[in-house]
Amino acid sequence: MTTLVLPSPAKINLFLHINGRRENGYHELQTLFQFLDYSDTLHFEPTDNGKIELSCNLTALEGEDNLIVRAARILQTEYSTNSKGIKIHLEKRLPMGGGVGGGSSNAATTLLALNKLWNLNLSEQTLMEIGLSLGADIPVFIKGEAVFAQGVGEVFTQAKPTEHWYLVAKPNCHISTATIFQHPDLCRNTAKLTNENYRFDNTRNDCEALVKKLYPEVANTIDRLLEYAPTRLTGTGACVFSVYCDKQSAEKAMTYLPKGVSGFVCQGVNVSPTKTALGNI
Repeated sequence: MTTLVLPSPAKINLFLHINGRRENGYHELQTLFQFLDYSDTLHFEPTDNGKIELSCNLTALEGEDNLIVRAARILQTEYSTNSKGIKIHLEKRLPMGGGVGGGSSNAATTLLALNKLWNLNLSEQTLMEIGLSLGADIPVFIKGEAVFAQGVGEVFTQAKPTEHWYLVAKPNCHISTATIFQHPDLCRNTAKLTNENYRFDNTRNDCEALVKKLYPEVANTIDRLLEYAPTRLTGTGACVFSVYCDKQSAEKAMTYLPKGVSGFVCQGVNVSPTKTALGNI
């Protein structure tokens, strides 16, 4: 295999409950991850010069601190040889800083691709452990299946939520996850539920009230879209999603977005497009 092109999809948190805070500062939480059929695209071309080269349609993302480069370097340093190199091109489509997991997805897709291209034969569990060292959301993208997550987000139970259509909207603001989780007003005492008891209408995002308070752009977007469909923050934001039964209704709702708010229509999928693509190779 000389080249490999893979989708690097978005995710949403269908709900996010914060159940408590550990002594080390980490939060106990519950969430339900689902993938979207809306993705960045990553192009991989192996080389034998030992270099890891990243290009992107957004040149600001080409630095050494990009999770793509960091993931590739771990595999090269610890599991491969320095003679194996890679040229990677990222077509960035997902909104940045929106809580849809773009950077984590890119890193996971890189680990999966190089495991195949460099014939490393690392197990899924090993790749997930490497991913976790880089970011909390990376393991779920490596697993590639919708999951009910607990603990600090590392305990997975397979889930099969309805594959609804969504309008995902991105208000023009950037939200720091650390700021939200450190804020004294964050709700941290939601009772735990079981996967079997999940329903969209008996859950919420515990970050949403605080984010709406701190970011009027998010509050305005949620309030506008709630006039047409159930709408919720994903992760710590800034993206929000509205739930629809069909594509046409979601596309119509795009016309109601407040000025300055971007968005896209997509379908939820319970198997990652990356996993599907790799399975077809």
